[in-house]
Amino acid sequence: MPSQTPRLAMISGATRGIGAAVARELYDAGWQLSLGVRDLSGVDTELASSKRVLVTWYDACDTAAAGCWHEETLRWAGHVDALIHCAGVNSSQPFQTAQPDEIERVWRVNTLAPTMLAQAVLPSLRASHRGRVLLLASMSGKRVRNDKVAYSESKSGVVALAHTLRQEAWDDGVRVCVVCPSFVRTDMTAHATKIAPKEMTQPVTLAHLMRTIVDLPNEASVAELLVNCRLEDML
Repeated sequence: MPSQTPRLAMISGATRGIGAAVARELYDAGWQLSLGVRDLSGVDTELASSKRVLVTWYDACDTAAAGCWHEETLRWAGHVDALIHCAGVNSSQPFQTAQPDEIERVWRVNTLAPTMLAQAVLPSLRASHRGRVLLLASMSGKRVRNDKVAYSESKSGVVALAHTLRQEAWDDGVRVCVVCPSFVRTDMTAHATKIAPKEMTQPVTLAHLMRTIVDLPNEASVAELLVNCRLEDML
C-alpha cells in the first residue's frame, strides 16, 4: 500500500525558542513543515536541508506576507493541516509612559499577524476536516501581574482570536487551542528576575504538549492550554 501523505504544519517563529522546539518536535514525529521566518539562515540546518521542510520568508509586521506564505505552501505541498503561530515580541514600556508606536508594534506582531494568518489559511484547514490551529499567547493574556500594557493587551487579543476561530470553523473539523505559558526559558525571558532560569518551563516541554494537542482527535478538543512553572491562586 502507498504510504500516507504526511500532515503539514505551517509554523511561524521557528528559528528560536518555542517555535524552533515545536518545529523539531513535529519534524521528528514525521510531519511536513512549512516554516515562515524572517531570517532564513536561522533555521536548524537539518530541517532546512530536509525534503519534508519548506523554509519561506515571513514577516509578522507585513500583513500581505500571510497570504504569500500560504500560497507558496500550497504550491509546494498542496495542503495544510495545522497552523501554529509562535512569532511574538515583548515590550518593557510601563503603562504610564507606553508610547502609541510601541503599543501598535506589539499589537501588529502579536495579535494582527495571527489574525491575518488565520484568515489566509482557514480555507485549507477546513478542507483538511481535521485542521488544527495553535496560537501562542501567554498567561499574561489570562491575568495581569505587571504594568507592561502592550504585551498583556496583545496576548488577551490572541485568546479572543482563538475562541472566535473555534466558533467560526468547528463544524468543519477545525480545532483551535490557545497556548498560555508563564515563564519559558527563551531569549524573551533572559532578563527576567522574578524566577530563576532553571525553574522556568523548557521550550521542549511546551513543544511536546503542543504536539499532543494537534494529534488529538476531533472529539477531544482542548480550547486553552495553561502551562505554569509556579503556583498561582487562579489555577
